[in-house]
Amino acid sequence: MAIKTVKSADLKGKRVIMRVDFNVPMKDGVVQDDTRIMAAVPTIKYILDQGVKTLTLMSHLGDPSKDSKNAKEKAEKDGRAFDEAAYIRGRHRMAPVAEYLAKKLGKPVVFAGEDGCYGKKAFIDGQKDGTVIMLENTRFHKEETSKEAADRDKLAKELASYGDVFVNDAFGTAHRDHASTASIAKFIPVSVAGFLMEKEVDYLEPIVTNPQKPLVAIIGGAKVSSKIAVLESLLKNAGALVIGGGMAYTFLKAQGRKVGKSLVEDDQLDTARKIIDAAGKAGVEIVLPVDQVAAGTFDAAAKPVPVDGQDLPDDLMGLDVGPKTIARYKEVLAKAKTIVWNGPVGVFEFEAFAKGTEEVAKLVAEATGRGAITVVGGGDSVAAVNKFGLASKMSHVSTGGGASLELLEGKKLPGIEVCRA
Repeated sequence: MAIKTVKSADLKGKRVIMRVDFNVPMKDGVVQDDTRIMAAVPTIKYILDQGVKTLTLMSHLGDPSKDSKNAKEKAEKDGRAFDEAAYIRGRHRMAPVAEYLAKKLGKPVVFAGEDGCYGKKAFIDGQKDGTVIMLENTRFHKEETSKEAADRDKLAKELASYGDVFVNDAFGTAHRDHASTASIAKFIPVSVAGFLMEKEVDYLEPIVTNPQKPLVAIIGGAKVSSKIAVLESLLKNAGALVIGGGMAYTFLKAQGRKVGKSLVEDDQLDTARKIIDAAGKAGVEIVLPVDQVAAGTFDAAAKPVPVDGQDLPDDLMGLDVGPKTIARYKEVLAKAKTIVWNGPVGVFEFEAFAKGTEEVAKLVAEATGRGAITVVGGGDSVAAVNKFGLASKMSHVSTGGGASLELLEGKKLPGIEVCRA
């Protein structure tokens, strides 16, 4: 069932309440990275162009209770004083985000106050037509993330009273069944997706349901345990699974290879064998490293040691793939009409071990240039394409880490389901 988009809704003269994902890194009240803010701007501008009465924005910004507790414990351990109010003000208040957004929109964004998200109806309804309002961090209220539907509904009803139309453009939280992402839709007449949500769904869902084939999936990162469901889901449609990063060593050990000091999840060896077996039965090629760049320690300053082969000496750990593996990647990706990439194939944060991931980024970019659909999802792989200046060369770079993974697993995401036609 298709999702309803903001273009399908009559917005003129309406009060719109919009869930955005402005969970951006903050330091001392200053936005450090505006990627998520800028991703929502096209939808915001479209809504304002329709002549709405008001546009009220809501988002979470970190987890104030959990984050401040951890910061306090660390300060006490280090023997430092901790000012909780200042910490929250610098990292979790939405007022600085409202100010930042105002500069990007070229118009005021009215902050609704630090006293929370309740009791704002009169304030919102009293604004002049076309006003943009920003609510305080939704996670200051425990009801936002409560596991009890009745608790979530309490906040959701209040938020719903601020609008006639609910627009969800927060793909990064679409997998969360929270008051402001899903429960609100029960109490408002119209629920639709914004442009960012629409784009994410348009690119990610077909990979699971009906991709252009051949489909090649590049799955990397540290742990097999966090990617089992994705691997199993992609086996249904992929022609090849390229497995890299730390998780490759669990697969190599499962095949009887020597992995030295490399990261391995011994409790996932049977899972790796089952995936290899299932891939064989489905005719899906599993592509593992055939040579490596190793080191004696996990350190940016560690000396890189090239290893020609799949076996590692006992005193080394694999931190990147070697040239023969990169050449193999090139062969496999050359055939692909759809490529999905989730997770780096090496420790790209360390310059000496970044080449494999950089070459993958270049190969995926080249595939885009020849007409393949290329989708990058997951925080680390997104960080990698940004680091190498290749994000613009991909068909789509997903803004949602956990949400991207769950959609690729074939799960139904609450924040998307409420926007279905």
